[in-house]
Parts: sequence; C-alpha cells; structure tokens
Amino acid sequence: MSLTEKYNKGLFADWVPKIVQLLLILVFIILLFPMSSIYVGNLSYMVGETGQMAEYFMWANFAGTVGMGAAMPVAFRVKLAFKIKDKVIFILLLVALFNFIIATTENPIVIVLVSILMNFFKMMALIEFMLPVMMILNPDGNRGKFYAMFYPFILGISQVGGYLLTKEASYQGWEYIYFQSGLICVVLTVVALIFMHNKHFDKPVPLYYIDWLSGILFILCFTALAYVLSFGKQQDWFNSSKIIFAGIFTITTFVILYYRQKILKYPFLSFNIFKRNNVKHGMVMLLMLGMFMALSSVQSIYTTGILNYDPIHNGKLNMMMLPGFVIAGIFAYNWFKAKKPIKYYIFSGFSSMMLYCLLMYFYMVPELNYERWYLPMFFKGFGMCSLFISAWFYTLDNLQIGEMLAAIGIVMVWRTFVTIGIFSAIFSWLQYQFQIESLGNLAIYYDGVTLPQQLVTSNIKSIQLNAVLAANKRLIGYVLIAGLGVLLYIVTHHFGKDRYFLIRLNELADSAKREYRAEKKSIT
Repeated sequence: MSLTEKYNKGLFADWVPKIVQLLLILVFIILLFPMSSIYVGNLSYMVGETGQMAEYFMWANFAGTVGMGAAMPVAFRVKLAFKIKDKVIFILLLVALFNFIIATTENPIVIVLVSILMNFFKMMALIEFMLPVMMILNPDGNRGKFYAMFYPFILGISQVGGYLLTKEASYQGWEYIYFQSGLICVVLTVVALIFMHNKHFDKPVPLYYIDWLSGILFILCFTALAYVLSFGKQQDWFNSSKIIFAGIFTITTFVILYYRQKILKYPFLSFNIFKRNNVKHGMVMLLMLGMFMALSSVQSIYTTGILNYDPIHNGKLNMMMLPGFVIAGIFAYNWFKAKKPIKYYIFSGFSSMMLYCLLMYFYMVPELNYERWYLPMFFKGFGMCSLFISAWFYTLDNLQIGEMLAAIGIVMVWRTFVTIGIFSAIFSWLQYQFQIESLGNLAIYYDGVTLPQQLVTSNIKSIQLNAVLAANKRLIGYVLIAGLGVLLYIVTHHFGKDRYFLIRLNELADSAKREYRAEKKSIT
C-alpha cells in the first residue's frame, strides 16, 4: 500500500468535491467556534434561574479558557495519534454530552469542571478545521495576512453568535441553548460520519511522550488563579482564607510546573521563548490590551445599571463592533502586504482604544441616545481586532512551529483570561471604592439647610446613580492617563529595529582610502 493510500492530509474523502469540502470546513468552524460552556450574555438568566452567584459562572468562563490553553501543547500530537474521523466523531459526541450536563445541572462546581473539559476537547476538534484554512488563506507563509483575514472572521462570528444565542435564551430559556448546541453536535457527527475519511493524517505517534502531569498542573494552576480573580471582590480579597489558599496554590503549582519542564526530555510547555525580546514585549502589549478590554465591565455597569439595557440590547452594542472588525482586517491585510513597520499599526490599534475610552468618558451621563454608541463601538472593534492581529503577530514572530505549539497555550491563557481577569478584578474593586467615595462627597451637601430630608429620601435613587456615574468617569479617566503611557511606550519601543546608528567617520574614511589605493594599484 502506498503512502498516499495509507495517509490523507485532508479532512474529507476523495470523492467529496473541493468546493463542498471548503463549505463543510466553514460550516464546522462557524458552528463550533461560538459554542461555549458559558455565554456571557446569558449570565443574568443563569444567575436568576439557578440562584447561584454570578462569580461561579465567571469562574467557569475563565476555566473554559484554561481548558483551551491546555489543549494547544498536545493538539498536534493527538492529531497524529488518531484517525481523523474517529477523533472528530468522538469529540463531537463528547461535547454534545457536556452541553446536556450543563443544561441539566445546577451545581456550579460541575459546570466549572465541564467547562474545562468541554473547551479542551472543542479546541482539539477546531484544530482539525483551522489548519486547512491556514493553508488556504496563507499559501505564501505570510502570517500577517492570514491573521488579517482570520481574526475579523472569528471575532465577527463570536459576536453574531453571542447575540443570536442571547436572543434565543431570552425567549426560550438559557437551558434551551445547550440542548440546541448538543443537537448541532449530533448533526455534525452525522456529517462527519458521511463525508470525512478514516485515515491517519501522517505516521501515527504514541501519546506516552505527553507529560499529562504537567497538563494537570497547568489546569490546576490557572483554574485556582481564575477562582481568585472571580471571587476576590466577593470574598474581600486576602481577608478571606479561601482566597489566600487559592493564591498560594496558584504560585506553588506554577513553580512546580516551571521546574518540571526543565527536567523533562519532552516538556509539556516551553518557557525558553519567553527569554526572547519580542515575546517579552509582546506579553506586555497583550497585558495593555487586557486593560482596555476589561473596560467592558465598566461599560456593562453603565448600560445595565444606568441606562437599564437588557441582555439583548447589550448584545446589539457588541454587534456595532462588526464594521470595526472588517476595517481592521482590510487595513491589516494591506499593511502586511506592503510590509510596512508593525509599530505604527500597533500604535493605531491602541490609539483607537484610547478614542473609545475618551468617548466613554464624555458619555457617562444619566441618559444617552442609543445611536450615539455607533462611533465608540466602531473604535473599540477596530482597536480590539487590530491589536489581536498585530500584538499576536509580534509576540509569535520568528518562532518555529515547534516552539510556537509548545508555548502558545500559556500565551493564549495570558491574552484571553489572565490579563482581562486581573484588570476586571481591579476595576471592579476600584469602581466600588470610588462609588463609596462619591457618595461621601455628595453627603456633604445633604444637611437640613441645603437639602431637606424629604428631598433626599425621594431622590435617593438619583443620588446613587450619580455616584455610579462619577465612579465610572473617574476610573475611565485613570485608564486614559495610563493609555498615554501605553502610546509613549509604543512610540519609543524599537520593535526589533536598531534605535540608533553610530557612524564612525574616521573608520569610513580609512576604509575608503584603502579601497581607493587598492583600485589604483590594480590599474597601474
């Protein structure tokens, strides 16, 4: 039997036309990628109907990202170990089961555990469909142009999918979404059974080279960190023994994980790339991006607490970012095609986020026309998509595929969960402190002379809302000040280029004289 008959680097059987294969890949990606254990737009429905604290579901949401990060280091080896059809069918049925469990349980710990497993296996399946897309969109190996097409598409379907699911949950109930997702997985299983081939991608490799203990340490470490960031405010941070224990556990497991990689012949993760200059600065930029993205919590406080938007209207706000995604993708594609310095593209992304913050600062008023959101959400969409493309490209630039796979898990967790979680927790605590301080400042005028007690009692809601607005505005103001430092950092960073060129005139003159004498001698 020849190698071409034994192995197949595609996904589908040879009898399936190429155009149908492409359409099937798009269908799998569009349906699987937005599928999640927790839909942020449905949190209010889940909290209201289960009676559990919102922090449990935020913890499950963060834990899902940890599961995706844990899948990346082993995804390619698992891809080689099993036949494509067997692997995809098994994962789809497993994800369908996880959706059913979430829909039928009210135990939040079960939801957290299922979130880790569900996103772990979902990423395993998505890798199968994303690799062919990468080959199709990136035939010349230009990762920048690939990211310019990939991220607008992925961010776009995530926002559209989130909005549609929130709308359905408001009419049918949040459990219906998970039953529907499970049914979609079953239908995709039938599609895979019919159209996918049952061959290995390449020569099978054993799974015993994978250090599963390191994978467990990775999950335990970041899941404990997710608990700290989710429950910090509710538990009063380090006044809580649970938060202290979770913090110590996070540090301990990370140290063990780090040193374990040094003694393994085949490490689960590679920390060597973090010695590189572009990776270190890229992680800093992703941290800065997390600061701006965490402002979504402040925006949610304003839209929900002040403007009284329901989850559907909040979902429509996120849909307003779609034009920003498209423009950012077109801008990035032409930028990388022209091979222009990435520095100014990153600067444009952070500048766009600054404009979003600036508009939000002036929009902190008791009433706001819904159409006024188009401009700030456009800037937010453009900035977020631009920085997902550019900061990710710069962080992983000049890395070999093996190095990238060994470290992309921790970079993904850093970008998607750790940075946003840290700043969300900080902003939540600061907003509450600023709100109390604002109420104290307003209380100065609440005496019997300037404001009668009857008016204070009748206007207590208005007083509270103004305190929230003042706290939000102050917090956004501090982010704007920090943003100026971010722009200064981007302007002064060299991005791999030499900052200064020292021209030694004497050496150049001596070199020119030697060349002239040698040429004259050869002529004579």
